[in-house]
Amino acid sequence: MSTTTIRLEDDLKARINAAAAQAGKTAHAFILDALAQTVEQVEQDNAFHALADERWARIRATGKTVDWDKAKTYLTARANGERPRKPAK
Repeated sequence: MSTTTIRLEDDLKARINAAAAQAGKTAHAFILDALAQTVEQVEQDNAFHALADERWARIRATGKTVDWDKAKTYLTARANGERPRKPAK
């Protein structure tokens, strides 16, 4: 395990201490959790964008898409807890 030093403005440090106390954690644990959550969010965002880029490239290469009305019906059913078949391209 390595050590990293960060410099915090006094106001931010006070806010971290208060938030950590409210969460029942030490400031150190609170900061580690915040960093881990931020890193995970960036990784998820990058994976999402990579998938979107891949799908967009496939659409551009093949021209195949799903009709909007069929996609909307499918998504509405999923949002309502149903398990419909995916619409055909």
